[in-house]
Amino acid sequence: MDAAEIRQSAMQFPDDQRAELAADLLSSLAAVLAEPDDGVAEAQRRLEELKADPASGRTWNEIKEELGR
Repeated sequence: MDAAEIRQSAMQFPDDQRAELAADLLSSLAAVLAEPDDGVAEAQRRLEELKADPASGRTWNEIKEELGR
């Protein structure tokens, strides 16, 4: 399975699972990112926010629509 297939499969996950996966992936890259934190803390904060209030999440389609895509 290549990255494109994994990405396509992951986009089918519920928001909270995608957020957790994203946070895990960002955490795994901390050693190679430009800044010590470089977004990991923000991803973790957003994951906790989504866990506390799942209704606060938005779907990828909603985000794309807001961006006009």
